[in-house]
This record gives sequence, structure tokens and C-alpha cells, in this order.
Amino acid sequence: MPPTKIKNEQEAIRWLEEGKTYAWIVEQYKKKYDTDTTIAMWSTFRRRRGIETRVVRDTNLIPWKIAKKHMLAYPLVMLRIEARLRAGEELVGRASSKLANWKKMLKETDQVVYYDRDTEDGFFYVPREESDAEDALIRRPTTGLRSKTED
Repeated sequence: MPPTKIKNEQEAIRWLEEGKTYAWIVEQYKKKYDTDTTIAMWSTFRRRRGIETRVVRDTNLIPWKIAKKHMLAYPLVMLRIEARLRAGEELVGRASSKLANWKKMLKETDQVVYYDRDTEDGFFYVPREESDAEDALIRRPTTGLRSKTED
């Protein structure tokens, strides 16, 4: 078995349990130990140690199969933050204010999020229709849905 790059396993576990991001841990390891690590390495470490992931899955808010090229789109980021809020998780940093401003924009413009994985941009803001619930953030799709268990 090759030697591990992890210098202090308990420290790494603590950071993951505290909710530190993989990117933060990669940066800290470089600063603290002058050791290059990767996000994939930390993801594998988390999985092998049985540490729960921070990802909240909400197929009501994000019902689509998202193309890789759209994974960092702002509307998707906001929907993920909303999913964490609805799951009762504490929002950190500026996430709460960003989400509030985004939802305010949707309300003021009377729009919802629409997704089409076959387009370059993927996500669009479209006018709210009668079929959209009054408090809906998204236009419910009829095709291209992910299953309830799909990541």
C-alpha cells in the first residue's frame, strides 16, 4: 500500500465533520504541510471513513439530470443553497443573503428557473405561468427527470 499524504488523520476527520470544503482542506494541507492533495483524494477519504456528506439532495428543487457543463451555474448553486436551508442546515458565509436576494429577484420579476440540458447555458429565467405554483422557484419538467435515488 502506498504511503498516505494525510499527516494527521484526526485533524482531517475533524475538518470534514466541521464542514470544511475539500478546496479549503487542499489549500490548508499545502500551507500547513507543504503537501499537494486533491479534492478527489479528500472525497475518497471521507467515503472510506464513513463520514456523512454535506450534500443535500432535493429532487423537488432540482428534478433534472444536470449536464456536467452546467454543474456550477448560478441558478443551480442557489437551488442547492435553498435545499440546504429546507433541510434545516445552517447557511454559512454570504449564502443566506445571496439566496434572499436571488429569491427576491425571482419574485420581483415574476420568473422561475427553467433547465434545458441540451443548450449551452442550460439554465434560464422564464416568466411564471399559471401552471407554476405561486411560491415555486422552478418550472416543473415533464421529461429529463432524475430518479429519487440518483446523485
